[in-house]
Amino acid sequence: MIAPGPTLETARLILRPTSLEDLEGFATLIGDPESARFLGGVQPRSVAWRAMAAMAGSWALQGFSMFSVIEKATGRWVGRVGPWRPEGWPGPEVGWGLLRECWGRGYATEAAAATIDWAFDHLGWTEVIHSIAPDNTPSQQVALRLGSRLLGPGKLPPPYDNTPIELWGQDRDTWRSRRP
Repeated sequence: MIAPGPTLETARLILRPTSLEDLEGFATLIGDPESARFLGGVQPRSVAWRAMAAMAGSWALQGFSMFSVIEKATGRWVGRVGPWRPEGWPGPEVGWGLLRECWGRGYATEAAAATIDWAFDHLGWTEVIHSIAPDNTPSQQVALRLGSRLLGPGKLPPPYDNTPIELWGQDRDTWRSRRP
């Protein structure tokens, strides 16, 4: 089964709603200390299932959620990227989380750009944020490549309310003025 929603394609990636077959990828992502470092820390498989189910549920309830990112060349799940706005979130976010072995390939930037386009064009968002830990330099670099700027400190809802984050982002007009 796959959650309801669109499928997007980039040059190297397929972005589709969450599917039951994604559990292994979700479990690997949050089971690896480096990959999970800025995603709430290492979590057991049961939490990976709940996180995956929350994303699938968001597709049904809100009409959007993070997309599962599939590498075209291999058909492999490599992460989740896209729009995210749970209750109490500081704004309409496009976030990303990729398996460690896929870092440094430009996948986060490629997928996030496609999902920002989609959020502005199909969800009608007028701004987008990225919630990034102050010491998460790689994600800050992705935000900069996307044209986002540091907006200042932010606060996430419980249970993450004691985790320091910075909000990065931009408005739709700024985004569109930079796109080809």
